[in-house]
Amino acid sequence: MNVLIINGHPRKDSLSEALVNAYSEGARAAGVNLNKLTLYDLAFDLNVTHFSPRKQLMEPAIKQAQELISWADHVVFVYPTWWGTIPALLKGFIDRVFTAGFAFEDIEGGTGYAPLLRGKSAQLITTMDTPLWVYKWIYRSPGHNTMRKAILEFCGFNLARTLSFGPVKDSNQAQRQAWLAKVKNEGLQLSSGALSSWNKFTIKAGTWLKAIRLQFYPMTCLAYATGAFGADVMGYDFRAPLFWLGYLWLFLLELATVFTNDYLDFKSDEQNKYFSPFSGGSRVIVDKYLSFKEIKKGILYALGLSVVVFAFLLVQVPGSLPTLLITGGIVSVLALGYTVPPLRLSYRGFGELTVGLTHSFAVVVCGYIIQGGTITDALPWLLSLPMFFAVLPSIVLAGVPDYDADKAAAKKTLAVRFGKKGAARLALVFTWLAASIIIVYTALNVASPTFSYLVLAVIPHALFLTSRINRYLKNPVPAPRIDSLMVASLTYLIWFALIPLLNLK
Repeated sequence: MNVLIINGHPRKDSLSEALVNAYSEGARAAGVNLNKLTLYDLAFDLNVTHFSPRKQLMEPAIKQAQELISWADHVVFVYPTWWGTIPALLKGFIDRVFTAGFAFEDIEGGTGYAPLLRGKSAQLITTMDTPLWVYKWIYRSPGHNTMRKAILEFCGFNLARTLSFGPVKDSNQAQRQAWLAKVKNEGLQLSSGALSSWNKFTIKAGTWLKAIRLQFYPMTCLAYATGAFGADVMGYDFRAPLFWLGYLWLFLLELATVFTNDYLDFKSDEQNKYFSPFSGGSRVIVDKYLSFKEIKKGILYALGLSVVVFAFLLVQVPGSLPTLLITGGIVSVLALGYTVPPLRLSYRGFGELTVGLTHSFAVVVCGYIIQGGTITDALPWLLSLPMFFAVLPSIVLAGVPDYDADKAAAKKTLAVRFGKKGAARLALVFTWLAASIIIVYTALNVASPTFSYLVLAVIPHALFLTSRINRYLKNPVPAPRIDSLMVASLTYLIWFALIPLLNLK
């Protein structure tokens, strides 16, 4: 392991320097390759005097620092905390060294930036005069947050635990010796790796959470719940254990679908420059956070568990067993068939239709029949119809930022087939089809009070979404990313499940 330790204290013979020496002693004993950077010895301009830091003349010290950081697997920063944050010397060093093109790059998708120092780890060791509890709970660790989140994690580092020592001004010799011993031991532990088992677990867990894409599950849950509570209103006994067992099955099925999409849509996602939280996949494979093998295991585990849960559900369900079996089979085929051969519905021009069906009719009817409801009852279908059209604007618009990548991957989304503005016009049509159904339901007092007051939320939101889509259509050169439009369309569909659910409960 290559380890770089950076002394960010501006003075010689400081406590920080003693901590650097203690850590170095432990690290050498651990058998790592060690290099040091002592910032007060480096000759460089602390200030960014050019409009772009990367354009400023790079002194030999800055070039050396970048070379050492590139060489290192693990970087340790040792510095005092002054005025709640890092010293000016260390801040100037970071401004000059962690430049675009070295530490990060500008991109079109995501947050607009991508880290370039992935795969490395870092640790902070700092001293302060502030009581540690005051710094953490009252000041909320401003310097730690700056270094950890705004700088190192932003550039791709995985962070080991931060070591903070203080108050220094009130410490005695015995305390300082104990701090030095602790830091030496931290260096010794490099023999078993820079990150603890807990660090590795949290990093991997965070990666899997990103792969799961939790932002897309609430709508499924709401739609499923409307079906379940609709059955209760219709006189079928509501069974909470069955409700949660049924939702667990749908969750696992959706999880397998999300993983499958990442696995099989890799070529499209890899080429997607305009990805966002709403489109372009989770990117855990593209960004090499998870391997194809790991995602494949995730698919198999999710599918296996969904089959087990569905088997338990079949044993417990009070309604027609064949109906649930057939419905469950259709839902599974539609969900997985979005990208899985031989159906590959999203590549054949049926992707948006599939998502619309699975996130409306499929989950609502499942919620209804799992509680013992009869599939021939009108209520689940009445609930599902406007929901189906309300889902379509968001899924159609999601193809707009993905247009170039999907076209290159021969994925026949509606945006690819009809163009970006054609997709926006279709989204507008579907928006008003959904709203029109609610207007009709309200006028005819359909399934009262299930749809009561829904028109009061839907019409203003439809008007707002229309204005956003029209603004996009009128722009001669619209932006490739449409994040605000995606938020408007995704929140639109929530009304179609939330208000009926509240009325049914």
